[in-house]
Amino acid sequence: MSNKENINLGVLKNKKILLGVTGSIAAYKTPALVREFIKAGSEVRVIMTPAAENFVSPMILSNLSRNPVIMDMFDKSVMNEGAWHIHAARWCDVMLVAPCSASSLGKIANGISDNALIAVCFALEKNTPLIISPAMDTNMWLHPSTQRNAKIVENDGSIIIPPDDGDLSSGLVGPGRFPEFNVILGYVINSLL
Repeated sequence: MSNKENINLGVLKNKKILLGVTGSIAAYKTPALVREFIKAGSEVRVIMTPAAENFVSPMILSNLSRNPVIMDMFDKSVMNEGAWHIHAARWCDVMLVAPCSASSLGKIANGISDNALIAVCFALEKNTPLIISPAMDTNMWLHPSTQRNAKIVENDGSIIIPPDDGDLSSGLVGPGRFPEFNVILGYVINSLL
């Protein structure tokens, strides 16, 4: 999808989107992504890994999404519903992990549920789409382990958004760049059709 005119944002109206944010420098773009979903009429809740806080403020994401951000698997404020991760997974129409670091991709691929975000990924209903948008430096993206992990999660039924090719925060140029929002929105919309 090359531009917003080619995507039907109306599909997002009244949809519940669970956005997972991991420790990739591209996390600084997630506030604008949350705004895109909100403008389209979606309800958004955010779960962050502890590493993501190094790149984007939970307070900003909470204010933009109009919901508290979950960061700690054992946060007393979210545990009032018992198995909160099950409730969060059942609440959403789609879960999007964007950006997804190499570390989080590896955890999803290999069943390592050691933080709130990954726990919810594993608690998703079988028919709830899990869309993963890897974003990292070229060498990390092209590393055999990362490529293998991407194939594993795809074989398990998740949708991988291929990273863009372009300028990276390291100063290098190549694949690994966080896709444009219209690409991400297009994948989310297609998963809901």
